[in-house]
Amino acid sequence: MTDRSQGKNINDHSDDEQDKISNADLSNLENQRANYLSPLPAVHSPRFFSEHSRDSINGNEPNETTSLLEGAHEPSARYSHFPSSRDNDSAFSSSSRFRRHTWNPRQLKQLTTTLTEQFGRYKRRSGAYDEDKQAMVSEGGGIRVWYDDYTTIDWIHDYVKERVRIRKLHSIKGIRGWIITSYDGLQGWFLVFLIGIVTACFAAGVDIAAELGSDLKDGYCTESLRLNKNFCCANITSKLSDLNDNKCEKWKSWSQAMQINDELDTTLFDFFAYVVVAFIFATGSALLVKYNSLYARPSFKSSARIENIEPKRKELKPYAAGSGIPEVKTILSGFVIRGFLGIRTLWIKAISLAMVVSAGMTLGKEGPFVHIACCIGNILSRLFHKYNKNEGKRREILSASAAAGVSVAFAAPIGGVLFSLEEVSYYFPSKTLCRSFFCAIVAAVTLKLIDPFNTGKIVMFQVSYNKDWHVFEIINFLILGVLGGLFGAFLCKFIFLYTKYIRNRTWLKQWPIAEVMMVVIITAAVNFGNKYTRMSNTDLVFGLFNECTDEKEHDGLCDNSFEGMYKAFYLLGLALISKFITCIITFGIRVPAGIFIPALLVGACFGRMLGIVMQYLTMTYPDFPIFSTVCNQNKNGDCVIPGVYAMVGAAASLAGVTRSTVSLTVIMFELTGTLTYVLPIMTAIMISKWVADGIIKHGIYDLLIDLGGHPYLDSKTEYNENNITFTTTLDLCQKDLEVIDVNDMNTIGKLKDKLKKLATSGYSDAGFPIVDNKILVGYIASTELEHALSLVHDLDNLTRCYFKDENVIDKSVNFTAYVNQAPLTVSKNVSLEVVLELFKKLGLRYVIVVDRGQYVGVVHKKRLVIYLRHMTGKEINNTL
Repeated sequence: MTDRSQGKNINDHSDDEQDKISNADLSNLENQRANYLSPLPAVHSPRFFSEHSRDSINGNEPNETTSLLEGAHEPSARYSHFPSSRDNDSAFSSSSRFRRHTWNPRQLKQLTTTLTEQFGRYKRRSGAYDEDKQAMVSEGGGIRVWYDDYTTIDWIHDYVKERVRIRKLHSIKGIRGWIITSYDGLQGWFLVFLIGIVTACFAAGVDIAAELGSDLKDGYCTESLRLNKNFCCANITSKLSDLNDNKCEKWKSWSQAMQINDELDTTLFDFFAYVVVAFIFATGSALLVKYNSLYARPSFKSSARIENIEPKRKELKPYAAGSGIPEVKTILSGFVIRGFLGIRTLWIKAISLAMVVSAGMTLGKEGPFVHIACCIGNILSRLFHKYNKNEGKRREILSASAAAGVSVAFAAPIGGVLFSLEEVSYYFPSKTLCRSFFCAIVAAVTLKLIDPFNTGKIVMFQVSYNKDWHVFEIINFLILGVLGGLFGAFLCKFIFLYTKYIRNRTWLKQWPIAEVMMVVIITAAVNFGNKYTRMSNTDLVFGLFNECTDEKEHDGLCDNSFEGMYKAFYLLGLALISKFITCIITFGIRVPAGIFIPALLVGACFGRMLGIVMQYLTMTYPDFPIFSTVCNQNKNGDCVIPGVYAMVGAAASLAGVTRSTVSLTVIMFELTGTLTYVLPIMTAIMISKWVADGIIKHGIYDLLIDLGGHPYLDSKTEYNENNITFTTTLDLCQKDLEVIDVNDMNTIGKLKDKLKKLATSGYSDAGFPIVDNKILVGYIASTELEHALSLVHDLDNLTRCYFKDENVIDKSVNFTAYVNQAPLTVSKNVSLEVVLELFKKLGLRYVIVVDRGQYVGVVHKKRLVIYLRHMTGKEINNTL
């Protein structure tokens, strides 16, 4: 009988799987197969455990997509970033040295397999989660497998895992140890450097494509279709000085291209072309998002597979739609949403974002930039082992990526870091702060070098002011703060109500593409009739922010005559109403959509309107005591700057929507490039937040998290300030969960039955407390128990399993290595506020309630989040 046939008879594996064992001599192959088949032994000693880890190094490693009852074998235990000690390195023995001239086909197979595994890390998380099993068992936390989808990570376990890895690095002495330690320390900096560069490249591509597509609604460049109006007419006139001029002969409207001369026919044809192009872009984006979205995998729980329970129906996950910031906040808080930050989501989000922005809909690309940057951070983190195999460390990189996303969106590196700290991140140590700042700087500098707008600016609406503000204007800034809070709060409220009661409860939920078609037709039809709304969103924000000069008229915004001011005031009022309404029906549709630009547009419109009113008053009543003492009488209309009012109003409106304060202030002064107007901006933002909090307590991202049902526990929220009546810890904990008594006959069949009951209870991602005559001795998660059972799948269901090292008869069914022997416990008399702080500060998955050492119950994080959402939900419903 050949070796290959023997392998089939022994473990029923395929030929390809047997070929993976390729580094050993033929004389040692049978011994390796015996070790490969042996299940996990009892952890009698670190030496015995380490030997088994090395013996099983060539086995098939289970991953997050592998069913845990399909014969997965024990994973390897090695560090991939420096050489490991293995017992099966006989391929480099003396016998192989004399055969270097011969070609072994197995070597090519091994090389192919190694390369496949290296490139496979970009597709999925491969291998076991814990590799240094001996050290993790000695720490008392037990061995872990990869976290299941939509479960919370164990921050404490990941922290201990990182400390174990660092101790192992520092144990290497000499020059080799110094090199390895230095390289390990530089990995984080090199990673954020790459993230900053790649993020800037993606942002530049989206900006260029969006500008070109936005101009295509009005016409095309006869020199080249690849040029937008700004590049096509760069040597003739400035697009930003007069957006509707006809001085550029290279740029032709669609009516001119069709040689239509009648004025009415020209207007109708340009309107038709405008709507059709916008419709094509928006519909194409919606189709791209829908038909390239990810689907939730059906349940692969052991109980479902054993008892023939029908798996859950596949659920469509259009991860590329929306802003992405609520989901990013959920992920950074410790929850796992597989596929949301993957390669597929990245390229779909980038392409569809450029298309939908080109359609001219009332949405922005700044929020999705944060999602794109986090996708890039998640993908590139797989280059380095310590981030690829540690969920807690990876979230530090994601925090830095979020800062880079804001940096390229607003040309604000400092504001990006503060936004990541204030709004997005859950765990933000000082080391992450420095790396986030470095990543944001690299992203901003790279985008500056690329110069996507051919203006030397990172963003289109980056402006500067040369004049100071006057004391009497502080009253106007306070008014803008109040208006910003009102508009922001009502915008959040109407978006929440529209999404909850109309989009999610009508035919719109089943027909998302039809909704996009309807919204884009309404938006394009409304925008075409107003010269301000017909502009692209960034062009309009720039025009409203800019300071009037003799060279720039900004399409009638700088006309100081009464007729010009009245016309500008009237058109801006119509633009304010149309942008507010279209924002409500647009935000939340199944295309990439951010809220930053719509909020800025709404605030900039009413801010510019107030600025026009003040400019008219200073011109009409120059001798008024307040104006005569500070205004220059020789310069008519030069006392106030309406663009400043637009900027302050935009900041106030955005603060009312997002409830950001410090980060938003820094972003706005980085946009203007001056500290002159920091005080008015700070005042308006603070007033806006107070007003908005008085109307509705939560910002738009918290409302969307609640609406989407994401299990998010905010570490910054003080729940006791919301007049929440807390129950007791004893009442909240679950006392009816299955437990494992080490003294019982815990057979494989009984353990599978326990897993089945746990899966049907709704807490399939939880686990089982392990007791010894009611005394708590440990805890094992369901995923670890499933993995342990998968290693002994070929044994009889009556075989007994052990969860402690005493009186072990069969070492193959000793699951002690997977038991957390030091679970966090609290007394049944402890206050629930203390338990809440433990979950918030330590990032726990569960807390076990005991009574003088005896097991009472378990408080899971999801159960706590559901309880808090139920309590705070009453407050939200009362305010809506």
